[in-house]
Order: sequence, then C-alpha cells, then structure tokens
Amino acid sequence: MDQFKTMADLRSYVKSLGKFCARPTIDDEHPTLYLDHSQGRMLHGIREKDYLFSTCKKWVLPHSQKGLSFSAHWQHLKDKVKLKGRFAGDKNVNIYWVLEEADLPDGLKFEPDLRDKQHYLLTITNKMPVHQLASKLTWLSDRMTKIYDARKLL
Repeated sequence: MDQFKTMADLRSYVKSLGKFCARPTIDDEHPTLYLDHSQGRMLHGIREKDYLFSTCKKWVLPHSQKGLSFSAHWQHLKDKVKLKGRFAGDKNVNIYWVLEEADLPDGLKFEPDLRDKQHYLLTITNKMPVHQLASKLTWLSDRMTKIYDARKLL
C-alpha cells in the first residue's frame, strides 16, 4: 500500500490503474439487469435491444457492437447522470463502476463503441444461454464499486 502525500499523487495512481467503465443507476434499480419492463422487452432481466438474440430467444449471440452500455469517460458519465436524474425524482442516482481490465466472467468483454469513444459496451464473446448471461451480469454487479448519490459529486 502506498502513502499519498498530495491529491496529485493519488490522481496519478488512479490513472495508472487504467480506464474505468461505469453505469449510473437510480436507487432500487439493479446495476446490470432491468427489473421492470418500462425499458422494452426483457429476457431474464436483459433488454432485448442490448444484445443479439437467436430467433428462439433462448441464446445470446456474440456481437462486438451489442452489449450493456457503460461510460468510459467522466464527461459521458456526467451527461448520463443528468439524464437519469430527470427520471429519478427525489431518489438518488448512484454510479456503479469497474476497471476496464477487471476480471470479467468468461465470455464477457468490454468493447469500445465505434460511434462514441467515451462509451463502452459489455459484449459477449461466445454463444451462451440467456440465463447464463443474466447470471454473469449478476456476478459482475456484485463486484462493482458504488458511488452513492453521484449528482452531488458531478
């Protein structure tokens, strides 16, 4: 463990850890799954529009530009927190984050969004049953760090 003498020391150490991937979430929402159907069709808590599904909807197929949305830059995250804040009412908007190079479950990978350098997608690398992806997303959410009420910070 290092001793940090200044904020600059701490900032440089944090930068050395690598890129972060973060998701803003309103209180009572799950950080990686959707628990209500207000966001469109769901399969085991996974939005149908986020991933590529087989025609029978039992399998999730690999695609480098389909996946769960994550911010990879503070400005992008700040914009997403403001957007979530509009729908949060008096509930907190929390940020769940993980380092891009974190140990992810087998079959999951962060891919940069080709349309936006500040945005990453948590994609799958091999075909898997929908319930298995839901289980892996739950496993990841249990290991993400949480920043409470981010609207105060940003």
